[in-house]
Amino acid sequence: MHILLTGGTGLIGRQLCRYWLAQGHRLTVWSRQPETVARLCGAQVLGVGHLQEVIGAVDAVVNLAGAPIADRPWTHRRKALLWSSRISLTETLLAWMESLEQKPAVLISGSAVGWYGDGGERELTEASGPVQDDFPSQLCIAWEETALRAEAMGIRVVLVRTGLVLAAEGGFLSRLLLPFKLALGGPIGSGRQWMPWVHIKDQIALIDFLLHKADASGPYNACAPQPERNRAFAKILGQVLHRPAFMPMPAFVLKVGLGELSGLLLGGQRALPERLLAAGFTFQFTELHAALDDVSSRL
Repeated sequence: MHILLTGGTGLIGRQLCRYWLAQGHRLTVWSRQPETVARLCGAQVLGVGHLQEVIGAVDAVVNLAGAPIADRPWTHRRKALLWSSRISLTETLLAWMESLEQKPAVLISGSAVGWYGDGGERELTEASGPVQDDFPSQLCIAWEETALRAEAMGIRVVLVRTGLVLAAEGGFLSRLLLPFKLALGGPIGSGRQWMPWVHIKDQIALIDFLLHKADASGPYNACAPQPERNRAFAKILGQVLHRPAFMPMPAFVLKVGLGELSGLLLGGQRALPERLLAAGFTFQFTELHAALDDVSSRL
């Protein structure tokens, strides 16, 4: 199978490349820095800076590109970049697919549980609608709506609403390690907000599962079946790292320092992978302590 990836040099993309190379698939990564692709993704992976450089027919497109949403405060310029790196890029991808004589069979497009907004105590399945109209929700809704336009070309579209990915190679967990190692870790705000998490191994496995499941389409919550509250997450992470986890981060400090971005940390989603489980996917990691133990062993 010939798979085209965007975001292939990111945390999930790099792992997908290794996984699919081991299965014998042919991989092309569309990147702003194509010269780095072979080093980051594997020597056999072709990096292209323009879609016109893609060689041969493509069987599947996996669209994960997007500037990191939590790296810095959401100024007007930052919001514009977050929008263009997702929606505008996906529109370019759609125009390219439209021009192809032989269309890909499937488009797997990234999204996030932020699609729901801050869900409070509600259990959120793929049948739930958005709860709160905040910037992450608006961004994800527009991203998904753009990707779904590929259905008009006869392409199967899968939307992967990813939670917080636990990985040793990077991601949000890497930002928590230093304060915890300095004994400064603890709950954020009230600590009651839900954290929908997923181990990187399950994230890779579920994307592969959805790629090969011919009747899979629409949104899927990519998070473990047992989300945890932030306070419990901090406690378990402290146990795994053998560090205390009692130093709270007051909400007002986050609001002053991060502005609108603080809502991403102070809110959460009690998201459940109802459709993945119904489709027959089996999570390797369903319990947070085991997932963090596995990740910490490779730190």
